[in-house]
Formats: sequence, structure tokens, C-alpha cells
Amino acid sequence: MPYASLRDFMARLEREGRLVRVSAPVSTHLEMTEIQTRLLAEKGPAVLFENPVGPDGQRYKMPVLVNLFGTVERVAWGMEREPHQLREVGETLAFLRQPEPPGGFREAMEMLPLLKTVMAMKPKSVGYAPCQEVVLEGDQIDLSQLPIQGCWPGEPAPLITWPLVVTRGPSKKREDDFNLGIYRMQVTGRNTTLMRWLKHRGGAQHHQRWKQEKREPLPAAVVLGADPGTILAAVTPVPDTLSEYQFAGLLRGKKVELVDCRTVPLKVPAEAEIVIEGHVSLDQYGDEGPYGDHTGYYNSVEQFPVFTVSCITMRRDPIYLSTFTGRPPDEPSVLGEALNEVFIPLFRQQFPEIVDFWLPPEGCSYRIAVVSMKKAYPGHAKRVMLGVWSYLRQFMYTKWVIVVDDDIDARDWKDVMWAVSTRMDPARDITVIESTPIDYLDFASPESGLGSKIGLDATNKWPPETKREWGEKLYMEQQVVEKVTARWAELGLPGSGKPIWK
Repeated sequence: MPYASLRDFMARLEREGRLVRVSAPVSTHLEMTEIQTRLLAEKGPAVLFENPVGPDGQRYKMPVLVNLFGTVERVAWGMEREPHQLREVGETLAFLRQPEPPGGFREAMEMLPLLKTVMAMKPKSVGYAPCQEVVLEGDQIDLSQLPIQGCWPGEPAPLITWPLVVTRGPSKKREDDFNLGIYRMQVTGRNTTLMRWLKHRGGAQHHQRWKQEKREPLPAAVVLGADPGTILAAVTPVPDTLSEYQFAGLLRGKKVELVDCRTVPLKVPAEAEIVIEGHVSLDQYGDEGPYGDHTGYYNSVEQFPVFTVSCITMRRDPIYLSTFTGRPPDEPSVLGEALNEVFIPLFRQQFPEIVDFWLPPEGCSYRIAVVSMKKAYPGHAKRVMLGVWSYLRQFMYTKWVIVVDDDIDARDWKDVMWAVSTRMDPARDITVIESTPIDYLDFASPESGLGSKIGLDATNKWPPETKREWGEKLYMEQQVVEKVTARWAELGLPGSGKPIWK
């Protein structure tokens, strides 16, 4: 059965031994982060802290759930799949992103079921919602009553780290339909936060277009603890022609039920735990940070718009969903590892010569990409690296693209480094592009938000890429490989005896 709520998902995790409860008091300030880092490093379970306390000893009335997507397995389960099925999600997205004309009548008929399913997954509006069992307005609003995590030493204020921010743009165009994005929020008062969204993200683009056409602030709703399909839809490269709510329904195999907010003209998941309604200012900004980030550094202080709360609704016994970001491993890096499988069909749709695509977790989710390909002509590797930077906006900030031949395992650093050391000439095979968009959190860039990118062509070189005769790769005769494998046990040698030749 599809997970209708976060609680449904938690119930499965608990049955499978992937969620544990901690009844001892645990501080939201730093202590939860330290516990999560240890769990993530060993692919540990999700944790429900049943008695969270604040740095001043304040006991909160709701538990805190952390490390929800701390393994690729749990990300896949949240998408109603197993890890080996994640690539199917990418294949569906590739079809929806740019469906090719059917090759004939039979192929056209095979496409119809998916198209019908997509259309049938438009969200459904309901009148009653568990997320509105408790309604707080006016003087009742106090963000300090939520067990908001303080992640790293020296940060200026608690940080809402898993907010699913819902916005709509000023027009009826598809680009202004519902957008769901994860943007961290620094708490600045009883009813105010900062909305940290980067300029290329959907919410920021709504805000920019709204400012051009409207004078009143942009309505926004912050969902804390939606069902896993809806959360994961917000971090998936959904086509611009499809809303994340509709794609969440497709992941779940069941329509997402939405309810009208109380004070803003938006719809939110009816089964959510907590919803914070309000407006994002068009002209009031505040200093955000410094906060620990996925780079392993504190980010610099930047200005972001003020979000003012008009209403908080919640279940009678809500669960607060939280996480942290830091040097990998963290939840964003695990999500990146899982979504890596989703990206491959999207790239292969546009570049069928790509064999594999890998975002090493230690590359801070997206800063390094390794691509293996079936090379077909001189200069082919450069076309692929330029495609990685331009085809999906998720990789506009990728600094390093390493392209290797299809005989190289893109996910094995030993193999990749062998290709770099034997198939590259630094002067000939390095492509550097200057003055490109770069994550402003990247302190290595010469200007905030503007820097360079580098592509390494570690493929075998073809004329006229080289005038030299290229070497022949070592190999072992297959019959000898098979003979030694068959005799390994009788030889009495240590080790598995697994062959290394590819």
C-alpha cells in the first residue's frame, strides 16, 4: 500500500528494524547532529528522539525524527521501490521530459497506459486534513515551541533543515504552477525566518517573477513531515511541465491529497505533520548564516528575504522532521547517491553514448562527476562534458567532469585514476571554462557565485587528437582466466580468487 503519510513510512521502517526510538533526553543543540554523523557513517537507522530538549533545558512537546533518508535503501523505499529499481524512476522521467514520437501503432499503444497514469495522478483536494487539527494564529504563533535543531557550533540561530516550501508564481503559465523545494530557514524571531533559496531554484524564480508583477509579498507554505513520496519529489528533477505533487502521486501510485491553507492561497499535503503558512517579503532581507554546509565549511553571510508567519497548523501529536548538512556523509549526499541512478536515464536519453554517470559522495553531492561513454569520434568526450554542464540545471554548479571510455568503471577511483594517468596529456586533454555560475558556498571560486569549470578527457585518443600510435591494453586469455578460477580451491591459495580482468 502507498505511504499516505510520514507515519505510514515510519511504521514500515520500524517493522523492518530501520527505525529506533530513543526515550532518553537528547538536546536539539549539537547533540543530535553528533549522533546523526555516527549513524550515517555506519548506514544506521532512522531515529525518533521521543524527549528532545533545548539548550536551556526546555522540554519540547513533540518528538524529533532524524536520519530518515540516511541510506540508499530508505530513499528507494520512500519512492515505493527497491534500490535496484531506482533507474526505472529515471526512465519514467526521461519519457515525461521529452517523449519521442512512437515508432508505430503498437509502440503508441504501449505508451498510453503511462500517459493515462500520469494524468490520473493529478492531486485531489479534500476538505478535512489531519495537518489542521491544531491551528495557531496571532499571539499563539511561536517558533521557539518547535524543537528546531542547532546543528553546528557558532551558528547564529536554530535552523529549519527539512522544510518543504510550497509556492506559486504570479501567472497561470506552467512555470508558475505549484513548486516544491527544500530551502533551509534561519529562525529570526517568534514569527519570522529567512528563506534561503538560490537564484536558480523554483521558489526563488517564483519570488523574482512575483516581484515584477505584484506589490504584496509572495504567499508560501512550509510543510514539515510530508509523506516520503512528496518529500522526494521535491528533490527529483521533475520536468517543468509536471508539478511535484503530480509526480509524487506517480511515485506513490496514489493521488496526493491536498487541503487549502488557512491564510494563504496555496494547497498542502493533508497528511503532513506541521504546516507553517506565511509570506516572503519582496523588499525586506536579512543576513543569513554563517551555517555549516555540505562543503564541510561554514558558508559566508548572505542576504535572503524575510518570511513572516501568519499561521501554524499541525496534527494533535505532531512529529518534527529534522536533519543536518555537513561534510559527507550526510543525508544530502545519500540522496545524491540514490538520485544518481535517476539521472542516468535522463542523460542517456539526450546522450545515448553515455554508459554510466557517477557523483562520488566525497565530491559534496554534485561538484565532481565521472562519465563513462562509448567514444565514436575525435572530440566526442568534450561534447559529453559540455552536455553534463548544460542539459540538467542540477549540474550547472559541477566543477569537475571526468570523461572515460566504457572499459573504465566510472565508480572505481582506482580505475578512473589509471585512465587519468595513462590516457591524458594535461595540456591537450584539459578543458577550462571561466566565468561560469558557481555555488556561492564555494570559497575556492574567485568571485561569489562566479568561477571556472574543468573537464578531463581521460579517453583513448584518436587521430587527429594524437599523431602517435596508441598502445594496446593488456589482457589475459579468457581460457586461462576460467582455468585458474576452476582450479583456485585445489591450489590452496588464500583469498577469494576472483578474477580481476575485465
